[in-house]
Amino acid sequence: MEPHWKEIIPGDQYIVSIDGMQNIGDNKVLTLLYQPLIGPVCISLYFTLLNQVEDGKLETEPASHYYLMNLLDLNLSQIYEARQKLEAIGLMETYMKENEDLRSFIYVMKPPLSPKQFFTDGLLNIYLYQKVGRDYYNRLKQTFANKVIDKTGFDKITKGFQDVFSSSHFPYHDQIDEHDLTVKYPTKEIPETIMVQPPHFDFDLFLAGLNESVIPKQAITTEVKDVIIKLAFLYEIDAIQMKNILYSAINEQNQIDIEALRKAARDWYTIEHYSSLPKLVDRTQSPIYYANIDVPKTQEERLIRYLETVSPRQLLIDLSEGSEPLESDLRLIEEIMVKLNLTPGVVNVLIQYCMLRTDMKLTKSFVERIASHWSRKKVKTVTEAMELAKSEHRKYVDWQKQQKEIKSSPRKTTRTTRQEPVPDWLKNGGQTKQVEVDENFDFEAEKKKLEERLKKYKK
Repeated sequence: MEPHWKEIIPGDQYIVSIDGMQNIGDNKVLTLLYQPLIGPVCISLYFTLLNQVEDGKLETEPASHYYLMNLLDLNLSQIYEARQKLEAIGLMETYMKENEDLRSFIYVMKPPLSPKQFFTDGLLNIYLYQKVGRDYYNRLKQTFANKVIDKTGFDKITKGFQDVFSSSHFPYHDQIDEHDLTVKYPTKEIPETIMVQPPHFDFDLFLAGLNESVIPKQAITTEVKDVIIKLAFLYEIDAIQMKNILYSAINEQNQIDIEALRKAARDWYTIEHYSSLPKLVDRTQSPIYYANIDVPKTQEERLIRYLETVSPRQLLIDLSEGSEPLESDLRLIEEIMVKLNLTPGVVNVLIQYCMLRTDMKLTKSFVERIASHWSRKKVKTVTEAMELAKSEHRKYVDWQKQQKEIKSSPRKTTRTTRQEPVPDWLKNGGQTKQVEVDENFDFEAEKKKLEERLKKYKK
């Protein structure tokens, strides 16, 4: 993800456009259902942009982002991050036109899903359930539930249009202007559900692996395909596992039972992840946690920028010279980000530090212990994580030594004392300690290998 200053500056102009009028119920949906997922800053930006459109109009006059920054009392990186989340969740579309010295944006505000659409979405409702908990989730469902009035015993006596009105025919000499009949007025737009495309899920491969004698191709309707893709993204299910899940959701009519499919996917996930449900987390570091570096100049500043803008998964791939990371490593990183609420940039520093300390492996106990410490310290930025690693390096070495002593066998072995490698940024203030390590392990070679890998990071 590009830094915000490459995508937008305060002087850039924007116009807000709406496809249709919103109703009063949308405000309640946004506040109670969307806000727990994307946060109050996003909702504030949404309402601020929407309310700039005057009643009866479909768009605003051009304004600068500097004006928007003053309205919201936010910096541009916060506005840019909130805008991206609104786009991702389907509440906003952004269009850009760039001239030589002028960049203009059109922000098209989209209506939220209806309560029925939201609670049957299969994606947003799961994230909301995990965010607010079972009891409050059920209260929210009751808040938006509409009871159908029982009309039993009543007769319908509603008059039809032709019963009340008639059409009179009198001479009319003025010519009707077709433009008067076709002018566009604000109308309520039908909200669209979120479309996702999980990068790890190959739908064509999934279809190719299906046994048509068990599941005919006509059973994979547009609705079923949409549900499958959402479930694959939500629970990180690959094509092979999804095939097995789909087999359990086929009914006697050789059709896919949508609810059975969702339940089977949830059951699979809860078994794999110990009865938990997925949370909605950012893929990369939020711009609000970026270091105040306009143009990285030193090696350390370029490394900080890289760790801020790359995802933990991509970092593991880069450190492995393009190889896919182990499933166990990805699961460990996922648990740390979700359970301990660490930001992606902080997790990237943790990965780099721990892999160099443990022979390019992620040792679960060592990683989790440091991650817990950083979580308690409420570390949010890459620079904070680096500084804490420097100041607490001696403690972490002692932790590692204790773990080695616990796991080591009673028999005596020939050992030698050598200084273990650390990242270059740790040397500028971190204190090292001589610890016992295996003589056969060439730490300097491993350190050089890691440095070569990190030269490939994005600028």
